[in-house]
Amino acid sequence: MLPDLVEVIGLSLAVSGVAIVISMVLGVPVGIFLGLNRFPGRQLLVTLVNTGMGLPPVVVGLVVFLVLARSGPLGGLDLLYTPSAMVVAQVVIAWPLVVGVTLAAVQGLDERLRLQILSLGASRVQLYWKLVQEARLSLVAALAAGFGSIISEVGAVMMVGGNIKGQTRVMTTAIVLETRQGNFRLAVALGVVLLLVALGINWLFTRVQQRGRA
Repeated sequence: MLPDLVEVIGLSLAVSGVAIVISMVLGVPVGIFLGLNRFPGRQLLVTLVNTGMGLPPVVVGLVVFLVLARSGPLGGLDLLYTPSAMVVAQVVIAWPLVVGVTLAAVQGLDERLRLQILSLGASRVQLYWKLVQEARLSLVAALAAGFGSIISEVGAVMMVGGNIKGQTRVMTTAIVLETRQGNFRLAVALGVVLLLVALGINWLFTRVQQRGRA
Protein backbone atom coordinates (compact mmCIF):
# COMPACT_ATOMS: atom_id res chain seq x y z
CA MET A 1 0.00 0.00 0.00
CA LEU A 2 2.76 2.45 0.95
CA PRO A 3 4.69 2.01 -2.35
CA ASP A 4 1.44 2.60 -4.27
CA LEU A 5 0.77 5.74 -2.22
CA VAL A 6 4.27 7.05 -2.83
CA GLU A 7 3.88 6.35 -6.55
CA VAL A 8 0.57 8.22 -6.70
CA ILE A 9 1.98 11.22 -4.83
CA GLY A 10 5.11 11.25 -6.98
CA LEU A 11 3.12 11.16 -10.22
CA SER A 12 0.83 13.94 -8.96
CA LEU A 13 3.79 16.20 -8.22
CA ALA A 14 5.57 15.29 -11.46
CA VAL A 15 2.59 15.94 -13.73
CA SER A 16 1.56 19.19 -12.04
CA GLY A 17 5.18 20.33 -11.72
CA VAL A 18 5.89 19.89 -15.43
CA ALA A 19 2.56 21.49 -16.32
CA ILE A 20 3.13 24.62 -14.23
CA VAL A 21 6.68 25.07 -15.57
CA ILE A 22 5.37 24.88 -19.15
CA SER A 23 2.53 27.25 -18.27
CA MET A 24 4.96 29.78 -16.79
CA VAL A 25 7.36 29.57 -19.74
CA LEU A 26 4.53 30.03 -22.26
CA GLY A 27 2.32 32.33 -20.19
CA VAL A 28 4.64 34.96 -18.72
CA PRO A 29 5.88 36.33 -22.10
CA VAL A 30 2.30 36.48 -23.40
CA GLY A 31 1.14 38.30 -20.27
CA ILE A 32 3.96 40.84 -20.57
CA PHE A 33 3.24 41.34 -24.27
CA LEU A 34 -0.45 41.98 -23.63
CA GLY A 35 0.40 44.30 -20.76
CA LEU A 36 2.81 46.44 -22.77
CA ASN A 37 1.22 46.68 -26.19
CA ARG A 38 -1.96 48.15 -27.63
CA PHE A 39 -3.17 46.73 -30.96
CA PRO A 40 -6.42 45.85 -32.73
CA GLY A 41 -7.98 42.77 -31.18
CA ARG A 42 -6.15 43.12 -27.88
CA GLN A 43 -9.37 43.58 -25.91
CA LEU A 44 -10.75 40.39 -27.41
CA LEU A 45 -7.59 38.48 -26.47
CA VAL A 46 -7.70 39.80 -22.91
CA THR A 47 -11.36 38.82 -22.70
CA LEU A 48 -10.49 35.31 -23.86
CA VAL A 49 -7.71 35.09 -21.27
CA ASN A 50 -10.06 36.22 -18.52
CA THR A 51 -12.64 33.69 -19.69
CA GLY A 52 -9.99 30.99 -19.74
CA MET A 53 -9.18 31.69 -16.09
CA GLY A 54 -12.60 30.31 -15.22
CA LEU A 55 -12.81 27.40 -17.65
CA PRO A 56 -14.54 24.34 -16.17
CA PRO A 57 -11.91 21.58 -15.94
CA VAL A 58 -14.31 18.97 -17.32
CA VAL A 59 -14.73 21.06 -20.46
CA VAL A 60 -10.95 21.27 -20.81
CA GLY A 61 -10.77 17.50 -20.34
CA LEU A 62 -13.40 16.94 -23.02
CA VAL A 63 -11.64 19.18 -25.54
CA VAL A 64 -8.22 17.63 -24.90
CA PHE A 65 -9.78 14.15 -25.08
CA LEU A 66 -11.34 14.88 -28.48
CA VAL A 67 -8.08 16.35 -29.78
CA LEU A 68 -5.95 13.41 -28.60
CA ALA A 69 -8.45 10.63 -29.40
CA ARG A 70 -7.56 8.34 -32.30
CA SER A 71 -10.11 10.09 -34.51
CA GLY A 72 -8.87 13.53 -33.39
CA PRO A 73 -6.32 15.78 -35.09
CA LEU A 74 -3.50 14.62 -32.78
CA GLY A 75 -4.63 11.03 -32.40
CA GLY A 76 -1.55 9.79 -34.22
CA LEU A 77 0.63 10.84 -31.30
CA ASP A 78 -1.02 8.16 -29.14
CA LEU A 79 -0.95 10.38 -26.03
CA LEU A 80 -4.40 9.63 -24.63
CA TYR A 81 -4.38 7.85 -21.24
CA THR A 82 -0.77 8.82 -20.58
CA PRO A 83 0.82 11.30 -18.16
CA SER A 84 1.62 13.49 -21.18
CA ALA A 85 -2.10 13.93 -21.89
CA MET A 86 -2.62 14.91 -18.25
CA VAL A 87 0.15 17.50 -18.55
CA VAL A 88 -1.52 18.94 -21.66
CA ALA A 89 -4.86 19.25 -19.87
CA GLN A 90 -3.29 20.90 -16.84
CA VAL A 91 -1.36 23.36 -19.01
CA VAL A 92 -4.62 24.41 -20.67
CA ILE A 93 -6.09 25.02 -17.21
CA ALA A 94 -3.10 26.86 -15.70
CA TRP A 95 -1.92 28.88 -18.70
CA PRO A 96 -4.74 31.48 -18.67
CA LEU A 97 -4.19 32.03 -14.92
CA VAL A 98 -0.50 32.70 -15.49
CA VAL A 99 -1.20 35.04 -18.40
CA GLY A 100 -3.91 36.92 -16.51
CA VAL A 101 -1.90 37.46 -13.34
CA THR A 102 1.20 38.47 -15.33
CA LEU A 103 -0.86 40.90 -17.41
CA ALA A 104 -2.27 42.51 -14.27
CA ALA A 105 1.20 42.69 -12.69
CA VAL A 106 2.75 44.40 -15.72
CA GLN A 107 -0.12 46.88 -16.01
CA GLY A 108 0.39 47.73 -12.35
CA LEU A 109 4.01 48.77 -12.89
CA ASP A 110 4.88 52.42 -13.27
CA GLU A 111 4.87 53.40 -16.95
CA ARG A 112 7.98 55.49 -16.33
CA LEU A 113 9.93 52.33 -15.52
CA ARG A 114 9.39 50.97 -19.00
CA LEU A 115 10.38 54.28 -20.60
CA GLN A 116 13.49 54.47 -18.44
CA ILE A 117 14.57 50.96 -19.39
CA LEU A 118 14.06 51.67 -23.10
CA SER A 119 15.91 54.99 -22.83
CA LEU A 120 18.96 53.10 -21.62
CA GLY A 121 19.03 51.17 -24.88
CA ALA A 122 17.57 47.90 -23.62
CA SER A 123 16.49 45.32 -26.15
CA ARG A 124 13.04 43.74 -26.12
CA VAL A 125 14.40 40.68 -24.31
CA GLN A 126 16.17 42.85 -21.72
CA LEU A 127 12.99 44.87 -21.21
CA TYR A 128 10.96 41.73 -20.62
CA TRP A 129 13.54 40.35 -18.19
CA LYS A 130 13.65 43.56 -16.19
CA LEU A 131 9.87 43.65 -15.97
CA VAL A 132 9.87 40.05 -14.78
CA GLN A 133 12.27 41.05 -12.02
CA GLU A 134 10.11 44.00 -11.03
CA ALA A 135 6.91 41.92 -11.03
CA ARG A 136 8.48 38.82 -9.45
CA LEU A 137 6.23 38.86 -6.38
CA SER A 138 3.13 38.81 -8.55
CA LEU A 139 4.67 36.04 -10.67
CA VAL A 140 5.15 33.95 -7.55
CA ALA A 141 1.44 34.49 -6.91
CA ALA A 142 0.74 33.33 -10.49
CA LEU A 143 2.87 30.27 -9.88
CA ALA A 144 1.03 29.45 -6.67
CA ALA A 145 -2.41 30.04 -8.19
CA GLY A 146 -1.64 27.97 -11.26
CA PHE A 147 -0.13 25.08 -9.33
CA GLY A 148 -2.93 25.07 -6.81
CA SER A 149 -5.55 24.92 -9.53
CA ILE A 150 -4.04 21.86 -11.22
CA ILE A 151 -2.72 19.79 -8.31
CA SER A 152 -6.28 19.67 -6.93
CA GLU A 153 -8.02 19.14 -10.29
CA VAL A 154 -9.78 15.85 -10.96
CA GLY A 155 -12.21 16.10 -13.92
CA ALA A 156 -9.76 16.77 -16.74
CA VAL A 157 -7.06 14.34 -15.61
CA MET A 158 -9.66 11.63 -15.07
CA MET A 159 -10.94 12.03 -18.63
CA VAL A 160 -7.61 12.15 -20.46
CA GLY A 161 -5.60 9.96 -18.07
CA GLY A 162 -8.11 7.23 -17.36
CA ASN A 163 -7.01 6.74 -13.73
CA ILE A 164 -4.90 3.70 -14.67
CA LYS A 165 -3.13 2.14 -11.69
CA GLY A 166 0.63 2.49 -11.91
CA GLN A 167 0.41 4.75 -14.98
CA THR A 168 -1.95 7.72 -14.68
CA ARG A 169 -3.43 7.49 -11.18
CA VAL A 170 -2.86 10.69 -9.18
CA MET A 171 -4.06 11.75 -5.75
CA THR A 172 -7.33 13.35 -6.84
CA THR A 173 -8.40 10.47 -9.07
CA ALA A 174 -7.36 7.96 -6.40
CA ILE A 175 -9.59 9.76 -3.89
CA VAL A 176 -12.55 9.50 -6.27
CA LEU A 177 -11.88 5.81 -6.88
CA GLU A 178 -11.51 4.89 -3.21
CA THR A 179 -14.65 6.84 -2.30
CA ARG A 180 -16.67 5.00 -4.95
CA GLN A 181 -15.38 1.68 -3.63
CA GLY A 182 -16.32 2.57 -0.06
CA ASN A 183 -12.71 2.78 1.15
CA PHE A 184 -13.42 5.99 3.02
CA ARG A 185 -10.48 5.66 5.40
CA LEU A 186 -7.99 5.50 2.53
CA ALA A 187 -9.84 8.27 0.67
CA VAL A 188 -9.63 10.52 3.72
CA ALA A 189 -5.94 9.68 4.17
CA LEU A 190 -5.26 10.62 0.54
CA GLY A 191 -7.24 13.82 1.02
CA VAL A 192 -5.15 14.73 4.05
CA VAL A 193 -1.95 14.03 2.11
CA LEU A 194 -3.18 16.21 -0.75
CA LEU A 195 -3.98 19.04 1.65
CA LEU A 196 -0.57 18.73 3.32
CA VAL A 197 1.19 18.76 -0.05
CA ALA A 198 -0.76 21.84 -1.15
CA LEU A 199 -0.09 23.51 2.20
CA GLY A 200 3.62 22.77 2.06
CA ILE A 201 4.06 24.01 -1.49
CA ASN A 202 2.03 27.15 -0.88
CA TRP A 203 4.02 27.78 2.30
CA LEU A 204 7.18 27.61 0.20
CA PHE A 205 5.75 30.01 -2.40
CA THR A 206 4.60 32.38 0.34
CA ARG A 207 8.00 32.30 2.01
CA VAL A 208 9.72 33.15 -1.29
CA GLN A 209 7.19 35.93 -1.93
CA GLN A 210 7.53 37.49 1.52
CA ARG A 211 11.31 37.23 1.46
CA GLY A 212 11.34 39.02 -1.88
CA ARG A 213 9.11 41.75 -0.46
CA ALA A 214 11.44 42.17 2.52
